[in-house]
Amino acid sequence: MMMFRQYPEHKLRLPTSDEALTGREQAIATSEAHFVSGHSLHGPWPQNLQKVLFGMGCFWGVERLFWQVPGVYVTAAGYSGGLTPNPTYEETCTGLTGHNEVVLVVYDPAEVSFERLLQMFWEEHDPTQGMRQGNDIGTTYRSGIYVYSDEDMKTAEASKQAYQEALSARGLGNITTEILPAGELFYAEGYHQQYLAKNPQGYCGLRGTGVSCVI
Repeated sequence: MMMFRQYPEHKLRLPTSDEALTGREQAIATSEAHFVSGHSLHGPWPQNLQKVLFGMGCFWGVERLFWQVPGVYVTAAGYSGGLTPNPTYEETCTGLTGHNEVVLVVYDPAEVSFERLLQMFWEEHDPTQGMRQGNDIGTTYRSGIYVYSDEDMKTAEASKQAYQEALSARGLGNITTEILPAGELFYAEGYHQQYLAKNPQGYCGLRGTGVSCVI
């Protein structure tokens, strides 16, 4: 991990369309099945399932956090929220794709509620850091919730307000999390998928604020 002072300014802001890398028409190679559950990463999935994208910093630890939740059917690491089609990991690291490292969470709402997933989202990282998460610095590590319905948008916004009140009561800063309709998800390379199941001693940058979220 590089220190903050070594990061160029362009990695701390989203690129314009003129600055963004061109990308490619074809999707990059990735895994087909979840390394832990064996479920398809791409679907089709049972019709009763719902989905959300979470950005909480490095996606390795985030994916492990959610695949362990009872009621979560499948997770996948990917890139979303940017401009470059079908980016590679190396391209996202330049800061010139606009993408965030995200985790797709596909879940059964009869077993785990969206509110519970949001509670974990807020509590398991620091949503006040802007374009970084700890020593992971740049736009690819920004905090974000990307939803697939108007109802989930309202629920996510309400949870943000509730958590901001809890943070403010403890003297902590303003939430910088973006909450947006989900854009296209570009799956990350196969070696990123379920990385910490394949490499149990690998890096995990998740660090919460220590403040509980009550929704």
